[in-house]
Parts: sequence; C-alpha cells; structure tokens
Amino acid sequence: MQRVLVVGDVVDDISVRLLGEVTEASDTNAEIRMRPGGSAANVAAWLGSLGVPTRFVGRVGADAVERHTAALAEHGVEVVLAGDPERTTATIVLQLDEAGERTMFVDRGANRGLTLDDVPTSVWDDVGWLHLTGYTFFDPGTRPVALALVEQARARGAGVSVDPSTVSFLREVGGPTFVDWVDGVDVVFPNLDEARVLVDARGPQVDLDALAARFGHVVVTLGAMGAAYVSTTAREQVTAPRIDAVDTTGAGDAFAAGFLSAWLRAPDPVTALESGRAAAERCVTHRGARP
Repeated sequence: MQRVLVVGDVVDDISVRLLGEVTEASDTNAEIRMRPGGSAANVAAWLGSLGVPTRFVGRVGADAVERHTAALAEHGVEVVLAGDPERTTATIVLQLDEAGERTMFVDRGANRGLTLDDVPTSVWDDVGWLHLTGYTFFDPGTRPVALALVEQARARGAGVSVDPSTVSFLREVGGPTFVDWVDGVDVVFPNLDEARVLVDARGPQVDLDALAARFGHVVVTLGAMGAAYVSTTAREQVTAPRIDAVDTTGAGDAFAAGFLSAWLRAPDPVTALESGRAAAERCVTHRGARP
C-alpha cells in the first residue's frame, strides 16, 4: 500500500466544557482537558490507526518534540518533528456546547515557523501520496512550503489530497484564490460551507460540478446528512447514522483519513465514503480529535 506523507499543523488542544452558566467576572465550573491535536496531525493519527503506512512532518516548541512524537507513534505513525527554539507549540482552546460542537480560539505558535528545511528529501522515501490541510496554505509564512510540496509530489508522481479545514480563513483569502493554489490536486475534502466558498456560491445551490472540473475527485462532508463524492463521471452519497455526538473536534480529519485508507487500497467512492463515515462516527463519540 502507498505510504502517505502528511505535513502540517500539530497542536495542543485545550477543550473546555461548561458545567453551568457562565458567571461573568468570576468563576465558572468547567471540565478542561488538554489533548494532542492539529488537523494534519489528526489525519496522520487516524491513518496510522487504520493501518495505512504514514509519515508525519511538522513543527512544535522545542520542549514538546518528545511528547508529540510519542503521541503520534502510539498510532503507528513515523514522525519527523522540528523543535522550534523560539516559538511555543501551537495551542487551540475549544469551547464545547451541549451538542459537541466547538468554537475555537487559535494560536498557531510553532506551526508558523515551518520551512522546507523541516521537510528533508528523505521523508519522500516510499511515499505515494501527500496530504495537506488548509492551515498551511492560509498562513502567508508557510504558504510557500505548501505550494512547493504540491509541486514536489507531482514531480514524484505522488497523489495529493487537500482539506481546506476552516471556513473562516477560507473566506478571508477567497474561494477562487484557494482553488487556484490547489488547482488540479487529486482529492479535495471541503465541508458544505467550505464548498460554497470555493465556488463563490451566492444562492442556495452549490455547483459541485464546477469543483469537479478543477479536481479529480471532490468529497464533501455534510455533517448530519452524511457525505458526497463528485467527479466528472460519477456522483455518490452516504447518509450519516443517528448518534449522540460527544465532541465533533477532528471529525473531518477522521473522515478524510477513513476515506483515504479505503481509496488508496481500491478507488471505489462508495466504499471510501463508508470508511470515512465510520471513522468520523468513531471520532465524535469520545472526547478529543484522535483515535
């Protein structure tokens, strides 16, 4: 099976679940937990847990290299982490509501310092697929790294998948601009809101055929409605099971990993959609973004 190279964000997730009404200017009881996260690192962890040979490259604070290496290696991931001597490890504070949905406050920390020097030629050994997330494209400092990696993958004959990852940052740069950055990649993984931005939809309809014309395969996550696959020759959709979500953090990352774990074995869209759905279902039924 192809080895997957994942490059991008690794984060300390701090989740906050309120245990009562917020008391302004005073104390409020809450359940607070810190877990390893980061969209790209989450995808790598899920891929590794699903038996896909996976290598992850990223950047953390110098004091966190061992901790984050161990957290990913636990899922069978080969890890190449650079330790930043000046920046701290990226941190996200996630406020969870009763439905498990989250509002996120982001400090990208050491992720901002990622350079091509952190991605040595040796990490491409035996790699047949590259996966990137939108955060590396949206940050002006790391965008050249993302664009260069896509070109390197193409030059090596490796497939490429990209998850836009965040609708708020996507709106800031504009959907058409982002599409130009990743034009022609093999698989793109937007959710429905991100797909609307990518095609600059102004009404209720989202022209997924327009996306399929720019990418080989478009996979749209639809939340409670499931997920859809669109190409120039096929359309498929799977529904989502009725489950009580505990924490939706990382659900899209799990879905992308589940889809790829099946797709790279045999490119059947229904099987891959079902595999993505199963991984996302596992993810939302427990706290945290990793398996």
